[in-house]
Amino acid sequence: MKIIVLDGYALNKDLNWQLLNQLGDCTFYDRTPVDDNNEILKRIGNAEIVITHKTPLNDDVISNAPSLQYIGIMGTGYDVVDIKSAHKNNVVVTNIPTYASDAVAQFTFSLLLEVTGQVGLHNQLVHNNKWSNVPDFTFWDKPLFELKGKTLGLIGFGHIAQKVAAIAHAFSMPVIFYNHRPKNISEPWLKQVSLDELLQQSDVISLHVIQTPDTINLINKTTIAKMKNNVILLNTARGKLINEQDVANALNDNQIYALATDVVQKEPIINDNPLLKAKNCYITPHIAWAPLETRERLLTITINNLKSYLANQPINIVE
Repeated sequence: MKIIVLDGYALNKDLNWQLLNQLGDCTFYDRTPVDDNNEILKRIGNAEIVITHKTPLNDDVISNAPSLQYIGIMGTGYDVVDIKSAHKNNVVVTNIPTYASDAVAQFTFSLLLEVTGQVGLHNQLVHNNKWSNVPDFTFWDKPLFELKGKTLGLIGFGHIAQKVAAIAHAFSMPVIFYNHRPKNISEPWLKQVSLDELLQQSDVISLHVIQTPDTINLINKTTIAKMKNNVILLNTARGKLINEQDVANALNDNQIYALATDVVQKEPIINDNPLLKAKNCYITPHIAWAPLETRERLLTITINNLKSYLANQPINIVE
């Protein structure tokens, strides 16, 4: 059984793939050009098993990989694989649901606390001797905000959003959410609303939906116009959920107080991304999933998915 790992860099550098080696003849690539189908096909060759993180496998690739039987996605989102093509070509696709729920929920609040507490800025100012040169015991260079009483609106209410909701409740924030399929909830402090209601009522909006044709550019000038002025927008989901030019304009026009995002439409970020020059915009390099413990869990589940498939008992299949 030949196994190809197309882009293992984010795990290769400090994790042990030894267990995967025990399942077949493995070839590891740190990176594969994402826009070169010929190179992707060359690397896949006659392999039966392909493991991908962000290398896209479209219909052209899947249909022309003669031995391909299984694609293991090292992540929860599966937009990197043409699922219809995989089904058409009898290729099993698995993903890794919920492996990073705790880490991403934690990071979502890290972004929010950075916007409202400005720890990074003031730490740097202190190290730059700003504090030692003021006459008072205290100073601050940007506004600071309490979270208590501010309404958090969650767009999407899967595993991550539910954990974010619980954290917000601990901060005494009212929590509302919109989900395209209504949810049954028992918590008295949670309220399910329409998308328009959420946009109108939220002081903080956090995105937790997958990327689909319906969610691309979900945040745009039309939806922004329905939001409160000075809303804080968080995105730890997918960069394409946001129309970046519309959000940059809203930041610069003070319609949105701040954007804190771990993802952008084109990754790595391109130099002319409008968010880079927008006011009050916080951008991290897609690291919400990256704590060591989270990546260890990701690798373990990746291997278990493949072991289960090889034992004719596949799990975590993308339908």
